[in-house]
Amino acid sequence: MKKLSDQELDEISELAAKSVENFIYSKVSKKEVTDLDINVTLDYHTGLDVDILIDIQFDPLSQADKNIADEAAAYAIEEIDKYLADN
Repeated sequence: MKKLSDQELDEISELAAKSVENFIYSKVSKKEVTDLDINVTLDYHTGLDVDILIDIQFDPLSQADKNIADEAAAYAIEEIDKYLADN
């Protein structure tokens, strides 16, 4: 893996958060989400480790599946892999 600059690490962090948000809102209406907190942590010592924590609260009437957070995190990791492959 090539050396990543601070700017690239910031871009990866923003990409991850935006990918999670886009994925969730492509599956669930914004009206159904009462709270969404996305925390992206990058550890770049011996390689790039990405930790994505998603806390999502749905409207009580929502039929949304809580597994959407895991799916969104997996999607964000795929987007990061694409970013790294292209740069």
